[in-house]
Amino acid sequence: MDDAQGTTHVAPPERLTAHVDAGSRVSFQLDCNRGTATWKATPAVNPAAGSIEFGPVAATRALCPRPHLDERVARDLAFVCGYRIKEGYPYLTLLADGGIYEWRPAKP
Repeated sequence: MDDAQGTTHVAPPERLTAHVDAGSRVSFQLDCNRGTATWKATPAVNPAAGSIEFGPVAATRALCPRPHLDERVARDLAFVCGYRIKEGYPYLTLLADGGIYEWRPAKP
């Protein structure tokens, strides 16, 4: 995937995390806030890529210290349309070349 809008990298990765369950729920750590939503993925021929969509995100509204991405990510999740697993990391693409979110595992 290549996107003229670029890829958003989050540092440190512990600030933005997603935990999906085997059903249809996902919980997020969104900087200093938490959120939940539904999710649905449809793999392509290559199971490392496909379409994905998130339902509305219900999130707490604490004021995070700058720089923060919590509100931006919560808003953008409604516009996620695809995913690709590359080198073990998920990349989420936004509609209309809106950008790519690169997610990395948090360090233990």
